[in-house]
Amino acid sequence: MQFNKVISLLLLLSVAYESNAQNKYQWKQATAGGYTYKYVTNDPLQARFYTLKNGLSVILTVNHKEPRITYRMAVRTGSNNDPKDHTGLAHYLEHLLFKGTDKYGSLDWAKEKPYLDKIDALYEQYGATKDVEKRKAIYKTIDSISGIASRFAIANEYDKLMSNIGSQKTNAHTWVEETVYEEDIPSNAVDKFLAIQAERFRKPILRLFHTELEAVYEEKNRWLDNDGAKVQENMMAGLFPTHNYGQQTTIGTIEHLKNPSLVAIRNYYNKYYVPNNMGIILAGDFDPDVMIKKVEQAFAYMQSKPVQEYQCAPEKPISAPVIKEIFGPSAENMRICFRTPAAKTHDAMVLDLASSILSNGKAGLFDLNLNKQQKAQGTQAGLQQYKDYGIFMMLGSPKQGQKLEEVKDLLIGQLALLKKGDFDETLIRAIVANEKLSMLQMLDNNTSSAQLLMNEFIKNRCTLWNKDVSYLDDMAKITKAELVATVNKYLGDNNYVLVYKRKGEDKNIVKVEKPPITPIETNAGKSSDYLKKMEAMPVADIQPLWLDYDKDITLAKTGIADVLYVQNKSNELFSLYYQFDMGTWNNKLLPLAAQYLQFLSTDKYTAEEISKSFYNIACNFNISATAEVTTVTINGLQENFEKAAGLFEEILANCKPDEAALTALKSRLMKARANAKADKQSIMSGLVSYARYGAKNPFNSVLTDAEINQLKAEDLVNILHSLMQYKHRIMYYGPLGADAFKTTVAKLHPLPASFTEYPEKANFAPVVQSATQLLFTNYDMVQSEICWVRNDLPYDASKEAVVSVFNNYFGGGMGSVVFQTIRESKALAYSTYAYYNTPSKKEYPFYMMAYVGCQADKMNEAIKGMNELLTELPVSEQRFELARTGFKKDLETQRITKEGIIASYLSARQKGWKGDFRKDEYAALAALRLQDIQDMHKSQISGKPYTYCVVASDKKIKLDELKTIGEVKQVGLEELFGY
Repeated sequence: MQFNKVISLLLLLSVAYESNAQNKYQWKQATAGGYTYKYVTNDPLQARFYTLKNGLSVILTVNHKEPRITYRMAVRTGSNNDPKDHTGLAHYLEHLLFKGTDKYGSLDWAKEKPYLDKIDALYEQYGATKDVEKRKAIYKTIDSISGIASRFAIANEYDKLMSNIGSQKTNAHTWVEETVYEEDIPSNAVDKFLAIQAERFRKPILRLFHTELEAVYEEKNRWLDNDGAKVQENMMAGLFPTHNYGQQTTIGTIEHLKNPSLVAIRNYYNKYYVPNNMGIILAGDFDPDVMIKKVEQAFAYMQSKPVQEYQCAPEKPISAPVIKEIFGPSAENMRICFRTPAAKTHDAMVLDLASSILSNGKAGLFDLNLNKQQKAQGTQAGLQQYKDYGIFMMLGSPKQGQKLEEVKDLLIGQLALLKKGDFDETLIRAIVANEKLSMLQMLDNNTSSAQLLMNEFIKNRCTLWNKDVSYLDDMAKITKAELVATVNKYLGDNNYVLVYKRKGEDKNIVKVEKPPITPIETNAGKSSDYLKKMEAMPVADIQPLWLDYDKDITLAKTGIADVLYVQNKSNELFSLYYQFDMGTWNNKLLPLAAQYLQFLSTDKYTAEEISKSFYNIACNFNISATAEVTTVTINGLQENFEKAAGLFEEILANCKPDEAALTALKSRLMKARANAKADKQSIMSGLVSYARYGAKNPFNSVLTDAEINQLKAEDLVNILHSLMQYKHRIMYYGPLGADAFKTTVAKLHPLPASFTEYPEKANFAPVVQSATQLLFTNYDMVQSEICWVRNDLPYDASKEAVVSVFNNYFGGGMGSVVFQTIRESKALAYSTYAYYNTPSKKEYPFYMMAYVGCQADKMNEAIKGMNELLTELPVSEQRFELARTGFKKDLETQRITKEGIIASYLSARQKGWKGDFRKDEYAALAALRLQDIQDMHKSQISGKPYTYCVVASDKKIKLDELKTIGEVKQVGLEELFGY
C-alpha cells in the first residue's frame, strides 16, 4: 500500500547512512587555545571532549541563541556504590553538598567545627547502639548539639550564591550509576560560577545534618506512598537478584536511614568524588577556547585517585517467569520485563528499535493492534538502558472489566508477532525518520544537549560518542531478519519478570518514624565573608532584549481568519496551529470528540492507514481542548507540510461515525474516570478547584455517567465536522515566507463565508473566602498533603513585578522564607512552597496558594508552621536583594524565540498589555523596595481567611484536631469529581 512508503528525503535529515557512514563519524584530535581536545566528525553538537591533567573530563558544546549556559557536574557513582550497610548514602551526600564548605555556609568555622566533630562521633555511637531508650538519649544529645552548631551555620548559602549570579534550575539527582549537580547560569557570570563550584567540591562540610536527614525520611515516606516507585523497585529486584540494580535502592532501606554515619559519607566522598571520576558538561553561550582555560584554572586543585568501578558477577539467566504482585490505592496496571544487554552494545540498539516496532505512539504493533482498536486501556513498550544491562518493558493498563492477566496475554500476543517478523519492514525506516525529526527539535536546546552528553559520560566516559552521533544511521541499517533474530535471542517465552500492580491495601508499609527535632537556627539574613567576596566580583552587563510585536511577528489575514506568523530560520521544521477561543466551558464534548477522532476512518482511509500515513511522513497532528481554548496542532518537516495539512483537512471533514469505536471509547473513559478517583494528585486538583470556585466548579463540571452512556457517534462527528466553522486564528512557525504561507494555507484550509458564533460559555466565578474552611478527602497514604488557597484582588498589571519578586522571596525556591523555615529549620516537610499566582487573563483575580507535603503525624505542626509565615513575614534585606537580583537577571537573559513569540503576543493580548510587558516589569524593579514586599504580605496575605485542602488517611490523622482551625467539610469522591 502507498501508506507504507517512506519519503526518502526524510532519511537524509542528518546524512545518508550508506557504506561510508563509518568514515563519516570518526574521532579526531585538534588543538586550540593551547588545549588539545577530541571531537567526532559531523557531530551536530560539535562537542569538544577535553581531559585535564588531573583526569577531569570537560565537555563543551556551543549555542549562542541565548546568553545562558547549562551546567552539569556529573559524578560516575550512585547507589550502586553504596556500602552494603549504608544504602542511601550517595543520595544523602547529594543533599549535603548544598550545605557549604569551611569558607561558606558558616559564620565562624573555627567555632562550628568542634560541635560538628561531636555530632560525627554521636552518630557513630547511635548506629552501634541497639537499646531503644539509649538510642533516644543519644539522639536527644545530637539534637541539642545540632542546635548549638546551627548558630554558626548559614542554611542555604549556596542557594544565595546562585541567586546572586542569576542561576536557574538549581538542582541535583542521584540514581544507580550517577550523581549529577545542575545549574543554568547567565553567560556573564562564568568566573563567579566556576569559583563557587570549585569551592563547593574542595572541602564540603556535612553540617545541618539531622534536619536534612529528616527531609530524606520524608522523601522515603513519599516513596512508600508511590505505587509506581514500588513497582519499579520490585521489577528491579526480580530482574537483578545479584546486581546492585536490584539489590540496593537509591533511597535506601529504613534501617539504614535510621542509622546514618557521617564517617561513612565522608569516606564515600573521598573515594568517588575525584576528578578522574567526574565530568563537567557545559552547553551554551561561550567561547570554548576561553572556557576550557577557566575551567582548568578553577579545578586544577583536584587530585586524581584510583577509582574501583562497581563490578558484579554476571546475572544468571532467568529460567522461569518471576511474578510479583504489588498492592496500593492507585489504578491497576502491569508490566512484563526482560533483562537485556549493556548500553552501547549493538544488540541494545536493535532492541531499542524493536521497542519502537511495538510502540511508537502512531504505527507500532501496540499502537495499531491494541490502542487503536481499544483492546486495553493503554499499552506501550520501551527500553530502559543502564551501563551494565538494559530492561525491555511492555506495559499495560486494563480497561473496564478487564483482568490484568488478559492485558498480559494481549502484550504477549503482539510480542509473538514481532518475534515472527509479522510487521512491515518499511516501519524501520519510518522509525528512524521520526527519531531524526525529534533530534532536530532538540539540537538547539541547551538542556537536551547537556543531558545527552552527560548520559554518554556516565555510561562510557564519552568514549562512544561517535556511536551516539551515528546511532540513527546505524539503526537504519538493521534488517528485519537481524531484528527478529535479536528479539528471539533475548525475549523468550519464560525469561521475564511480570509485575502486577493491583488495587488494595499494602500491608507491608512501615513508614520512617519522625524523630524529635528542635528547630535550628538558619541565620537567613547573615552572610559569610566568602559570599560577600563573591557578591563584590564584577560581571559584565547583559542587556535585556524585548520583543517588538510590530517587527517580530507578522499579523495578517487569510480570508476571514487572522494569521500570526513567525519565520523559522534555523531548520526545516514547521508548526501550524488553528486556535479557537472556546473550550470545555463552551462544550463539554470537545475533548471527547478530539479523542474520538483518532479511531475514525474516512471513505478513503481507515484509522490505521491515517496513523501510518502521518508516521511515514514524520508529521503529527493533535487536537487539545482546555477550559477556554481549543487548539489544533500539525507539525513536522516542511517538505511534507502540504501533505500533512491536507490529510488533516481530509479526515476532519470526512471522518465517519463508528458506534463500535465509541462504545469502546466510552468504556475506556469510564475507566479513566475511575482511575482518576484513585489518584491523589487528581484528588488534590479537585479540592483546589472546589476551594477556588465552590461546590460547582470547573473540575467537576463534566459529563455525567448518564450523559456519556446516551452519547451517539453522530454527536461527536458533527462537532468535528463543524469545528472549522467557528472563528479561529491561524498560527505558523516555519521556513515558508509569509506570502508563500498565506497562499499555501488558503489553498489547504478552506474557510466559511462567515464564522459561526461560539456556544454560550459557562462562567465560574472565583469565590470570596470570608471564613476559614477545611476541605478534606480521605486517601490511603502514609503522608498528608495540605494546600492553602485564597482568591484575592482583581488583576492589576502594575503588580506583576512586585508579585514576581515576592514569590522569589517568600516561597519560590531553596532560599525562600517558606523552604528555609518549613524544611531547613523545622524539618517538617520534604516538599513545600507558596506562590501568589498571576492569572492568565485580565478578567480573573490573583490567588494565593501554599503547600506542604509531610508525614501524617507532623501535619498539625506543618499547618502551624505555614500559618505563622502567612501571618508574619520574616524580614531580610539580603533575601530581598537576592530575590530582586535573581528576577532582574532572569529578565536580562531571557530570549523569547520561535513559537514563543506567538505565545507571548497572545498572552499580552489576554492581559491587556500593549507590548512586551517584561520591559515594564524590568523598569519597575529599580524602584522596588523591601517595604513593598512587606506591604504586599500585610495587605494580601496576612490575617486573611484561607480554604485548606487536605488529602490524608483518616486512620493516620485526627479530624477533630482540624476542627480547631475552622469548619471541616469532608468531600466525597463523587461530589469532588462530579460523577
